[in-house]
Amino acid sequence: MWQILKNRWKQGYRTLKFPEEALLPERFRGRPVLTKGRQLDLGRCLFSPDADRDQAGEPVVYSRDYRMAVRRREDLILTGEEFKLAEALDKNMRKLFGRSLKLRAVCAGSCSGCDLELQALNNVIFDLSRFGIQFVASPRHADGLVITGPVTKNMELALKKTYEAVPNPKIVIAVGACAINGGPFEGSPEVNNGADTVLPVDLYIPGCPPHPLTILDGFLRLLGRIEEGRRKGCAR
Repeated sequence: MWQILKNRWKQGYRTLKFPEEALLPERFRGRPVLTKGRQLDLGRCLFSPDADRDQAGEPVVYSRDYRMAVRRREDLILTGEEFKLAEALDKNMRKLFGRSLKLRAVCAGSCSGCDLELQALNNVIFDLSRFGIQFVASPRHADGLVITGPVTKNMELALKKTYEAVPNPKIVIAVGACAINGGPFEGSPEVNNGADTVLPVDLYIPGCPPHPLTILDGFLRLLGRIEEGRRKGCAR
């Protein structure tokens, strides 16, 4: 017991003071930067210089801005103009879920990349539960679904049944390029090219995979827990 306490004291306080603090790795690729007149579908972006091109076929330059979640699919079309981040749920929904949100994760054919980032949200660095957000084992105990993967044909019925098991009212969150648009599997006859081809989606979180801070930022914006005035100096 003494050794455990000693190690804990040496480690110190590890949890990020989010959103005031957001430490990112050197190689992090955030929201692409486009000059006016250029266009890019962020929902299809794989965050790879070899794969990502704008509508003119030009390579993409990435910023270090991790904030990318939106409420509508069309808001993921970058044009070089101001980017519209996710708006909060309506007042009644925030009243229900604002302080306690239970989510059931569904892997609908993903490579597990996005699932690992979701899992990382539970570690001591991000500590998702401090915001009142938790993942649950049963859809009957959930307020909504978090979907990863392009929704393969084999997972389509299972996903629909899981959605039906969640009590109303409920929300659906699509995490990652595959869940938004099929990702690298887009166009395959074995996938549905994203969650919104099967279910109504309330929040889109792009990335391949998205960083835990991108996911956390999206969750908190949906719940109305982040104010733009508090964003200064957070992305380091």
